[in-house]
Parts: sequence; structure tokens; C-alpha cells
Amino acid sequence: MDTYRFDPIDLEQMRLLGRLSPGGRIRVMLDARELAVGLIRGRLRRQYPDLSPRELNLKTLEELARAERTSPGP
Repeated sequence: MDTYRFDPIDLEQMRLLGRLSPGGRIRVMLDARELAVGLIRGRLRRQYPDLSPRELNLKTLEELARAERTSPGP
């Protein structure tokens, strides 16, 4: 039995991205990253309300580094 690894491809999303210039696709990627980092930072702010902005940024970077080391999978 195959292990589930990824959601199905959204063909409409692929069509829309394909119509963008390379710079437009990079902008979409950067916007998505900014959203993800903001969500992580917001969650950490709620978990650790007493952290300074610098400490919160360091904790966010630690979490991003940990995510990069984690292999994708079910």
C-alpha cells in the first residue's frame, strides 16, 4: 500500500500561477512565506507573552530551522 504524502494538485491554482511572470510567482511564494512566518510568530507570542521582540524573533528562527530539518511525511 502506498503511503499518503501530498495533497492532490490543484489544477486551477497551477493554471493561475502559470499565467504569472517569473517575478509574479516569486512574489506569491514570498507572500506565502511571510504569512507562514507571521502565523508561527503569532502562535509563539500567545505561548510566550513575556518574550521581548528579539527573543520572539529568535524563537521563530529556531522553529523555522527545526522545520527545515524535519523530513516530510505522514
